[in-house]
Order: sequence, then C-alpha cells, then structure tokens
Amino acid sequence: MSFNNTQHTYQNPLIPFSGPIHGGLQDGHEVIVNGSVLYSFQKRFSVNFQCGFDGNNIAFHFNPRFDDSGYVVCNTKQYGNWGPEERKMQMPFQKGMPFEILFQVESTAFKVMVNGNHFLQYQHRIPLHQVDTISIDGIVKVSYINFQNTRFIPVQPSCFVHHATTAKAPLRFKSKTKKVFHDVHSVPPAANAPVFPPTVYSNQFFSLPFYAPIFGGFYPSRNITISGTILLTADKFTINLRCGQDIAFHMNPRFKENAVVRNTQINHSWGSEERGLPSFMPFIRGQAFMVLIKCEINCFKVTVNGQHQFDYNHRMKNLSSIDKLEVSGDIQLTTVQLLPVCNFFFC
Repeated sequence: MSFNNTQHTYQNPLIPFSGPIHGGLQDGHEVIVNGSVLYSFQKRFSVNFQCGFDGNNIAFHFNPRFDDSGYVVCNTKQYGNWGPEERKMQMPFQKGMPFEILFQVESTAFKVMVNGNHFLQYQHRIPLHQVDTISIDGIVKVSYINFQNTRFIPVQPSCFVHHATTAKAPLRFKSKTKKVFHDVHSVPPAANAPVFPPTVYSNQFFSLPFYAPIFGGFYPSRNITISGTILLTADKFTINLRCGQDIAFHMNPRFKENAVVRNTQINHSWGSEERGLPSFMPFIRGQAFMVLIKCEINCFKVTVNGQHQFDYNHRMKNLSSIDKLEVSGDIQLTTVQLLPVCNFFFC
C-alpha cells in the first residue's frame, strides 16, 4: 500500500522527531522537508529513512555537518552497523537560513534536491519497501514534512508556469536558483467550479514583491500555502488576494503592533480592520512560518504553523474574480502552493 490515501503532513514537529511512513516507500514517492537551520554551537543535523523506530536499520542517513567548510555524509546502517560513508564535499545549508529538501524516491536510488537544485544521488542498499519511518535530529526547526506520490497522477493538461526570463510574466525572480514545479493529483472542486491544474512555486528565496496568477479564481475547495522565514529586523509583511485593482483579502502581520491586521480594499477604499487572534502573535522574527489560506463558502480560514488563527468572512462575493496573489514585506519567501484542498493525498 502506498501513502496516497493515508499519509498526512507533519506540521511543526518537535525535534528530535520520528514518525511513520504509512505503507512504506515506493518508486515515485517524494518527501519534502521544509524548515531552517538553527544557530547553535552544535554542528550537525540529519534526516533518516528508517526501518522501524529503533534506529538499528537506516536505509538512508542524510547528515549535513558544519565542520571545516562543511560537507554532507550519506550512509546506511544495517543491524546496528554503519556501512561505508559517502561524502559530498559541499554545504548547501547555512545556519540561520531556511531550506527545502526534496527526496525523490526512485527504483535504484534516492535523488536529493536542496532549495530547488539537484544535490546528490544515493544508491539503495536496503529494499525500499522496508522503509516505514522518517526521523529528523539536530540543529533544525522543521515547518513541515510533506509526502507526494508522482506515480498516482493521471494525465492532466499541461500547467502554465511563469519563467524568470519572460519579460511580461507577473512572477518575478532575481535569484538564479532553479525553480521547482510539482504537478500533483487534483481532486475535482465544488460542483460547477472550473478545474485548473495545481501549481507549486519553490525557490531558495524569491524577489519581493512576489506575484502569481490565480487561474479561475479562488473558490471553495481551493487553498494557498505560503512558506518562508521572517527577517530578524522585520517590521511587517503582507499577503494580498487581489481582484484586479481591488483586494479581496489583505493579511498584514505587524510586529511593532503585535497584531495581524485583515481588511478588504474596494475602489481604493479600505473597510473596517479585523485584528482578533485566539492567543498570541503567531509570527516570530527570525523564525520560519507556514500560512495556509483555505477558501470556504462563507469565509477564508487561515492557519499559521498548523494552528487555526481566524476566519475572515467574504466581503467580495464574486470569488471567481480573485485573479492574483501578492506577497511583500520583511520576509524571505521560499514556497508558494496553490492547490485544491485534497491535493497532497492525505485527506
């Protein structure tokens, strides 16, 4: 059994962390680890794909070490004994900086991408189907661990992706880091709603302000996930869902005011602000974050780092007219996903 129907996303796991991979790994699976490296006197972290929780059998040990100029150790442990190390004498991670690791599972090897760039390949020494656990340890804060099954995708229309070199494209990049696009299985949205392929933009960091089109509108059954890291000197940042020149939903965390302001702008006029939160300010300077905006019939539901924060009742009723996402302010933006609700195979 693959994890297409049973595996859920692990959000903000406490490190050290171990969690099951339901059904085990198979050819075509992808595992995404998103987080940031902590400032610490310690010098290592690891991501392990294991057979069981005891750590005696580790199919793939991915172990960045900040010794000397930095390098990454890969290895396999069988019956408590380590095999020969494979070392990559490069360090794609930096302390205090966000990262995204994509582990692509193929029949003969793990392929590893870091921040959108191919980094290494590790040949299997233990059969894939025996791997049923993922564990993470060391000097990292993890925002989420996500699972996808590329072999589970039916044929879809090709997806439109803006490229950095296209002059008229609303999505703008200055970073030369390779952009990664994942096309995942789409569950049909609400009745009579148009079906558009899901889109994922991923990068080491994007130039801000960031713009991306929302094809067909932001109707119930769609959601947007935005991940990044807040700058240590941050004053505020903004997420806007735009309808042409109007703003259907304006979300504006303000650190000096210790508030998350929400509003709508129509014909260049702002409505009444909303500021209430269930408890404390969910964003912290210098920390990674993940915002999930889910569109429902009456409102937008907003979750930050896995915790529901507020509902924002629709003030503009024509949701199909929402045509653009805008992100700006004092953050480093690493990932933007526009998906139907059940797109990660774990609903």
